[in-house]
Amino acid sequence: MTSSADPYSPARDREHWLLPWYELPGYPVVMKVDKLSISFDPELGDAVRSAAAQARKPVSSWLAEAASSKLRAEALTEFLDGWEAEHGVLTAEEVARAEQELGLSSGDTAA
Repeated sequence: MTSSADPYSPARDREHWLLPWYELPGYPVVMKVDKLSISFDPELGDAVRSAAAQARKPVSSWLAEAASSKLRAEALTEFLDGWEAEHGVLTAEEVARAEQELGLSSGDTAA
C-alpha cells in the first residue's frame, strides 16, 4: 500500500515528478534538488575541480557551498550598507570589537 508520505506515491504533488529527487544514504527523507548547467573558462573549471578534490567533496557540493557563502556575503553587505546609511559609518573601534567578539583577526576579514 502506498501512502502520501511515500515520496514515490502518485498522490504526491506534480512538482515531485518534474524535479529530480535523490535519496541520500543516512537520511530518512528524499531530498529535492535543483540541477543547473553552468559554464566556466577552462582555467576556472580546473581550479574548481581541484579545490573540490582538495576538500574531498563532489564539485556540486563545493559549488553549492561557494554559492551559499557568496549569497551570505552579499546579504551582509546589503545589511551593513543599510545600517550605515541610518547610523553612520562603522568606526575602527566598532569593527575591532566585532572581530574580537566573532573570534576573527583583522587578516580574516574580506574588507
